[in-house]
Amino acid sequence: MDGIEAVFADSRHSFARHTHDAYGVGVIERGAQKSASGRGMVEAGAGHTITVNPGEVHDGAPIGDKPRAWRMLYLQPAVVAAAARDIFEGKPREEFYAPVLEDGRMAGMVSATLAALMDRDATALAREERLLLLLAALLREQAPRRQGVATPAVVRAREKLDSDPASVASLEDLSAECGIGRFRLVRDFARSTGLTPHAYQLQRRTELARRLIATGTPLAEAAMAAGFADQSHMTRNFTRRYGYTPGAWLAARA
Repeated sequence: MDGIEAVFADSRHSFARHTHDAYGVGVIERGAQKSASGRGMVEAGAGHTITVNPGEVHDGAPIGDKPRAWRMLYLQPAVVAAAARDIFEGKPREEFYAPVLEDGRMAGMVSATLAALMDRDATALAREERLLLLLAALLREQAPRRQGVATPAVVRAREKLDSDPASVASLEDLSAECGIGRFRLVRDFARSTGLTPHAYQLQRRTELARRLIATGTPLAEAAMAAGFADQSHMTRNFTRRYGYTPGAWLAARA
């Protein structure tokens, strides 16, 4: 289905702080992990459902020496928005309310949805029905999301980095454009977004490279177009955030 990506992982990898431009929902199948999410520090073990909202800063590391295995669905915002309009028949809710759910029923729904989406023989009706029921369960309840309030200066800085993530931007130039000092910009930006301006820029560059690769741009060209020093620099950032290399991701898409 358009706008949906599945990731199956079994790894000891510790993810750097990063965001996704999509909603994520998945199940831990084996082992356990801890994560500093936008909704607080959480731990998840086998049989638990994990979620993430678009733009939510989070990381992830295994608990103990053993790897953990998980399966995830990443849903573009348009997919969730369309489902929410049908589910609520009014003002839709478009936020997953909990980063970890220990309810075995929810894990079963995630697994069933994954199975339907991956089954080549499943009908469109079966896939859409499973997905709609899963999203209804995830969106039905909400809790306040802990997030700093963005000041006008932070908004301007984000717009600057969003509009051209590949451009060279010094902290001095960025703070001058936003009208506040360098330290205050770094402090307020991190409080609001969970990332420093440089880390935010690297995240946006990685997302840009990912989009370019998806459209067929060669890896080296994508690295340069996204503002990385070279392909190795892109690969390191890509792997830290997603847990797999650009080449592996491209091969899986193919």
